[in-house]
Amino acid sequence: MQVTEVRVFPVNEEKLKAYVTITFDDSFVVRDLKVIKGNNGLFVAMPSKKRKDGTFKDTAHPVNNETRQMIESKVLAEYEKELAKQAEGSAGVDAQAGA
Repeated sequence: MQVTEVRVFPVNEEKLKAYVTITFDDSFVVRDLKVIKGNNGLFVAMPSKKRKDGTFKDTAHPVNNETRQMIESKVLAEYEKELAKQAEGSAGVDAQAGA
C-alpha cells in the first residue's frame, strides 16, 4: 500500500496548521487528517469523531507504527512544500506591489 496523493489545506490557527486528504494506491481516500503543532513539533492526527462523553475516537488509523510513520513523513513533507509554495507566492506579490 502506497500513498499516491497528499493534498494539504493550510489554516492559520495556533495549534491546527492544516487539514490533509491522502489517497492510497490511487483508489482509497482518507480525509480530515490534521497537521497539529504540539509541544515536540508537528505531528499528524488521524480523522476522529467526538463521542458522547467528550473524548475523541479515531475513525481511521494505521494498525502499526511503521505505517503511521510512513503516512506522517509523507504528509509533513507535503505540508512543508505547500508552505514553501505559499511563501514564494507572497514574495512575488510583495515584489510586484513595490514596483
